[in-house]
Amino acid sequence: MTPPASGDTATLIAIDRVGKVYEGRGSPVVAIDEVSLDIGRNQFVAIVGTSGCGKSTLLNMVAGLDDPTSGSIAIDGRPVLGPGRDRGFVFQSYSLFDWMTVRGNIRFALEKTRMPAAEKAALVDRFIREVGLAGFEDAYPRQLSGGMRQRVAIARALVYKPAILLMDEPFGALDAQTRGMMQELLLNVWEDNRVTVMFVTHDVDEAVFLADRVIVMASRPGRVKKDIAIDIPRPRSFEVLTDPDFTRFKREILADIREETLKVMAMERP
Repeated sequence: MTPPASGDTATLIAIDRVGKVYEGRGSPVVAIDEVSLDIGRNQFVAIVGTSGCGKSTLLNMVAGLDDPTSGSIAIDGRPVLGPGRDRGFVFQSYSLFDWMTVRGNIRFALEKTRMPAAEKAALVDRFIREVGLAGFEDAYPRQLSGGMRQRVAIARALVYKPAILLMDEPFGALDAQTRGMMQELLLNVWEDNRVTVMFVTHDVDEAVFLADRVIVMASRPGRVKKDIAIDIPRPRSFEVLTDPDFTRFKREILADIREETLKVMAMERP
């Protein structure tokens, strides 16, 4: 199993020889095979790879939305048996309630807690400020831009203070300028709240900019091809995009993904 990068605290997420096989009308499809990862508390880990390499499948299994066919996943030593409030999930599609305001969408995550109403309201207001939506508390999703809707989704996922934030291509539908601003916002929120993040993305620049570690997945079936520690100092700003170390990491990861893509193309040739 891959140990957390130097300087990280104890393992929070332990993924041990996990496999996932989908049964269909034809031959079984092996989506993931023998994936093992240890992710340290408060680490930011990005997962990249070709389409179909099992990135989202792995994330869904950590979330408890899907079950491994083999192997095990544990959080803080306890096996994952389903979804839990120790994990927040942010999807690409925002997944907001259209009939609720910004405040209502975020407050919804606290409905099942025994927190006093005044404390709930203060916590919701705090996260509205953290994600830069002060003044939009009473707006509905249809009145917000894509980036603003995703800010609501991030605030809702964090407001009940989960230990882990799982993010599946959360900025994939945004334009380049908004995406860059959302990346900086996410880093600021992460540095303030220090949760463990698993972040699936197709964007190598995004992965290197955000993460402590970048996991490159091999394709068909998905396996860990490489685990790269991104030792670019924090806090990070977009100036690092032109840093030689950033370029070095990007070149290495792109080469790994290209190698996997060529393998897939060779397999698909008649």
